[in-house]
Amino acid sequence: MLAVTEDRIAAAVHRLGSENAFLVLARARALEATGRRVVHMEIGEPDFDTPDHIKEAAIEALRGGQTHYTPSAGIVELRETIAEYASRFRRITPGYGPENVVITPGAKPAIWNTLCALLDPGDEFVYFDPAYPAYASAASYLQAKVTAIPLREERNWRMDLDELERRVSDRTKLLVINSPHNPTGGVLEREDLERIADLAQRHDFLVLADEIYSRNVYFDREYVSIAALPGMRERTIVVDGFSKAYAMTGWRLGYALMPEGLANVVTLFNNNTFSCVATFVQHAGIAALRGPDEPVRTMNATFRERRDRIVSGLNEIPGFSCTLPEGAFYAFPNVTKITKDGRALATFLLEEAGVACTSGSAFGRAGDGYLRFSYAASLADIDWALSAIARALPQFKAP
Repeated sequence: MLAVTEDRIAAAVHRLGSENAFLVLARARALEATGRRVVHMEIGEPDFDTPDHIKEAAIEALRGGQTHYTPSAGIVELRETIAEYASRFRRITPGYGPENVVITPGAKPAIWNTLCALLDPGDEFVYFDPAYPAYASAASYLQAKVTAIPLREERNWRMDLDELERRVSDRTKLLVINSPHNPTGGVLEREDLERIADLAQRHDFLVLADEIYSRNVYFDREYVSIAALPGMRERTIVVDGFSKAYAMTGWRLGYALMPEGLANVVTLFNNNTFSCVATFVQHAGIAALRGPDEPVRTMNATFRERRDRIVSGLNEIPGFSCTLPEGAFYAFPNVTKITKDGRALATFLLEEAGVACTSGSAFGRAGDGYLRFSYAASLADIDWALSAIARALPQFKAP
């Protein structure tokens, strides 16, 4: 029998990264299995139930026989619904059409397949650091030349645009931005986006805007997408999905908006990988966008209350210093007064305090000395976690 030994694994696999939050989740579940209480603040998953009208639409679709293959780009009705919603929400002129929409099983395949469609070995790929690990993982696997631009805590986790201007050139092919941002909760201002747009047009590179947290913002002004700025609709790929806004993480439903020619290529990758997204799930997506918006606003108001509670509580713990996130649902405290080894501290907090969080270094080198806490947890759990951290922390010994 042929043995699958390590030397038979493709060398390209070693260029892949992993999402550390899922490794922490596995260890946290193992601790819970022994009877330990663990507060889950490691994974970016809303703790709300999916709104009833969305679940009912999926059940109705199942009963109606919506269980067969669909086109690889997604059913036309969902693509039309997304195009109308995205154009209205982002104030895109001219508006998107269904030919600009590609449906994927979650936002991650949209990112992966878009990068596969765009990046050849050696192409210059620029992103920010710290960042969602999938960007650099996919680009590295594709053997692109990867450049990381640091985000700055002193700018409330907005990109250092002076450094960005120094690092991009006519050789740059693609820039990825994420606003609101995972893991820091930072939000790019309009002037930031305008400067990025100017650089993109001056050097003729594309922008992938990961806007999965676009409904998770905590300010009264309108959300600004770089795709809405002059000259950017045709050079921007917008990635979004249903997981965060509608508490649909397990449904696996995402999408991307892009120029039609690129959409055709990304659809080809869909066809060669997952064929299509489950049909009844796509009908649930239609219900989410066409149905009442109150559940989204209610969840976001709750997230804002939790944000205020956890940030205030973290700042009361000696050695922790946390900025106030403007979006997403993550707190990203600076713990360098305790240790620069965030991974060791995160492990300690899980094992000794029963609080599952993620090291900032799991999101890139610029995350060293930080922790990420997801506040997609109840106020009672947040209060318990804060007390547990404060009790356990004096026993921590930095490596």
